[in-house]
Amino acid sequence: MRTLRLRWHQQLLLVALMGALAGWISHTNVFWQQDEVAYDHLVSNWNYEADPSLLIVAIDDHSLQQLGQWPWPRSTHARLLDRLQQAGAERIALDLLFIEPDRKDREQDTLLADAIKRSGNVLLPVLAVAPSDEAVPEELMPVPVIASAAALLAHTDIEIEGDGVARGLYLKAGIGSAYWPALGMALAGHVDPVPGLPSPQDMALSPYQWHRDHYVRLRYAGPPGTFPQVSYSDVLEGRIAPGLLHGRRVIVGMTASGVAPRLLTPTSHERWMSGSEYQANVASMLLAHHAILPLMPPAQIFFVALLVMLCALATNSSLPPWLVAVVAIPAPVLLSFILLRAFNLWFAPVAAVACSIALLLAWGLWRIRYWRHQANRDPLTGLANRMRFEETLQLETDAARRSGRPLSLLLVDVDYFKSYNDTYGHYVGDRVLRQVADTIDDLARRPRDLAARFGGDEFAVILPDTPQAGAVQLIETLLARTRQQGITVDKGQLAQVSLTIGVYTVVPTAQNTPAHLFEAADAALYRAKEAGRDTYSADPPIA
Repeated sequence: MRTLRLRWHQQLLLVALMGALAGWISHTNVFWQQDEVAYDHLVSNWNYEADPSLLIVAIDDHSLQQLGQWPWPRSTHARLLDRLQQAGAERIALDLLFIEPDRKDREQDTLLADAIKRSGNVLLPVLAVAPSDEAVPEELMPVPVIASAAALLAHTDIEIEGDGVARGLYLKAGIGSAYWPALGMALAGHVDPVPGLPSPQDMALSPYQWHRDHYVRLRYAGPPGTFPQVSYSDVLEGRIAPGLLHGRRVIVGMTASGVAPRLLTPTSHERWMSGSEYQANVASMLLAHHAILPLMPPAQIFFVALLVMLCALATNSSLPPWLVAVVAIPAPVLLSFILLRAFNLWFAPVAAVACSIALLLAWGLWRIRYWRHQANRDPLTGLANRMRFEETLQLETDAARRSGRPLSLLLVDVDYFKSYNDTYGHYVGDRVLRQVADTIDDLARRPRDLAARFGGDEFAVILPDTPQAGAVQLIETLLARTRQQGITVDKGQLAQVSLTIGVYTVVPTAQNTPAHLFEAADAALYRAKEAGRDTYSADPPIA
């Protein structure tokens, strides 16, 4: 009986091809959107306790109502910084842009710069923008008098994915080279070593382009509203107890509706996050060492290829198909979950899942086709079995009746077959049958020809659109080849094999049923046996 298992070299080739295909699909990021959906599900509720030193001083709706229309005088920000410095704030990220001097009162710039110097711990943002799509990006920095007073400048480049969600950031960026730290990283303080993957495009960029480096996935402490927040105006007017501000890492930024930037994150749950809280999450993540690193591209491709190759190996094993599917399909997601939760590594699983599903579906369809094929095949010789023979004979009889074309039916008997089994054993008898079957199958090779094993040592051949002369030509070739072949039986001894054949040719009418054709061919076979075997007999007789 034939089995579904491939030979080792076929198996090796299949495994290698599936692994290479899966690796290529992973490399092309065909399923990036599905991978991001999977990532969002895995991290959306993966919260941790936010660093208690972080505090947001929010320019909120209440502050705008109290202090008037934005923008406010820079002396107002100077007063706020003095309040925070007096309360003992450890570090202050003033997430506001001062890229142009105050045109109404230049003294305002000096007042703010002096307050920044007095604090000695103020961080200011740098933003890269391009005037147009074709133009070279420019760094928008605070005016020199204010920038020179800051303890550190830091970039606020927020990475937004193609679906509009902020999942990661580059911890270093700058024109020409990545020298500015991210604002949240600067707020966290000294980070060594800086985590993250190098930008794959970094070496190809010109010295005038915005370079980014040290990419990480941002692990959010929780949904929007996780970090404590106080109103700007309340701090300014002294309504916040100094003890609440002491030792804090403070982010001063815009949160007012309609004015503040709004970010969608994996933890948003339909709520927007302000840029200030985003930077707080960056700082908290680095302080807690919770940065998530995507796998390097070679490692990503390796894991995808490995999982799909293991699935391909399993399909050719003795494991039940349902067990292979139950293990192979969720395995990439499980691996992704383990790497994420245990090692803070992100493995994108969808390419491996999709390729495994495609492989299992193809395997299942092939199994169905194989077993349907096997159901109509003789297990010893590989020829059609009796059921397939009877179905085909009925179909070809009907077709010949409609077309008016001749149909020939051959019945073939192995002469004295029982003697091979009795003298040499059943193993030799099986070899005789397989050899005769191969010879018949080689001669009946037209698309509609059918060779079948009808019984123990009996074969049948259906030859559509074949007159008697064509059938006789095939028979004579078959008899000649069989006489020449013989079969090795013992220590090089060669035994002769011969056949006896009966053939019936007819253009079927309504009276010519398949049973009638078979009886006529069987009668011709009987006459050939009476004539001494190793020959054939035709009906109608050859003139």
